[in-house]
Parts: sequence; C-alpha cells; structure tokens
Amino acid sequence: MILALFDFDGTLTTKDSLGEFVKYAVGSRTYYLKLLLFFPIFILYKTKIMDNSYAKQLFFRLYFSGIHENSFKKLALRYSDEKLPTILNQEIYKKFLSHIENGDRVLVVSASMRCWLEPFTSKHNVELLSTELEFINTQFSGRFSTKNCHGEEKLSRIKKHLNLDEYDAIYAYGDSSGDKQMLEIADFAYKI
Repeated sequence: MILALFDFDGTLTTKDSLGEFVKYAVGSRTYYLKLLLFFPIFILYKTKIMDNSYAKQLFFRLYFSGIHENSFKKLALRYSDEKLPTILNQEIYKKFLSHIENGDRVLVVSASMRCWLEPFTSKHNVELLSTELEFINTQFSGRFSTKNCHGEEKLSRIKKHLNLDEYDAIYAYGDSSGDKQMLEIADFAYKI
C-alpha cells in the first residue's frame, strides 16, 4: 500500500490559508490594522526569540478572542467552500487527486486549523492531522487545544496516527522547514 502525505499551505495552495482566512473573516481593513499591533510579535518569532506555536496563538487571540464557536465554524466552512478552491496549487492538487484515484492512503498534515481544512479533506475523503483551536463554554479561549502541527509535531502526529512500516512506499509533499521531518521519512519527497 502507498501512503501520501501532503502539507497544505504553500503546497496544496499558492497562499497561506491562515492569513487568507483572517482577511476573509474580519475584512482587509481590520486585518491590516491589527497586523500592525502584531508586528513586534512577528519580529520576535522571525528572530526565533518567540516559539512559532505561541506567536500563532497570540495572532489568533488578537483577531478572534471570545468569538462564539458556532460563528467561527460557520465562517470557516464558508471560507473553505468559497475561498480555498481559488488558492489551490493546481499542479500539486492534480498529484493529490491522482493519489486518491490510485487508492493510496492520503493524509493532509498541516499547521493550519482543522475548522477550515476539515470540509476540504471530508470532500475528498482523506484524513487530516492539523492544529485545533480550544473552545471553552462555546467561546474561543485564545489557545490551541492541540500542539501546533508543525515540524517535529507533524512527524509525531503521523507516527501516532499510523504504523509507517505497513506501507510499501511513502510520498511526501511540502514546501517549508516545517515539513522537513515529514519529508525525511518519505521514500519519495517533493519539496515544492
């Protein structure tokens, strides 16, 4: 049996779905105004003073702290239906569809959020390992309920989810340093 592992942002898409989602959810004006407030955190993250996961949680907190779970999930579903198809990387998407048509086991392994990736993966009947938001009493807490599915965490999730020894060949598709460990376990690794 063949296993195919796909990163989402920058691999299956031409743009980062997180930034596109926030713009979609709050509007461009609010997105850019609040981005100015986030700039010092961005610098701390880029200079590796701040952890990727913590910076990302602060980013989400800035835009969505206290949002009701149903409202957020409706936004995410609409975004997945309306926007995600317009930012797909058609070349990699064809490879994704080819693996599905061949009957391979296909997983999307992404640091992006389950709430807008799940409609996409469900539509294609493939599995998803991703980052998840924490909702307490139906309100977004400003934190993740899982570790950020990035770098070592991607590999950890894959190994917890399945037995890699069961596969005759592993294909992996990724585009960034956050995909390095996932690409390293593949027999056929494609860095986009």
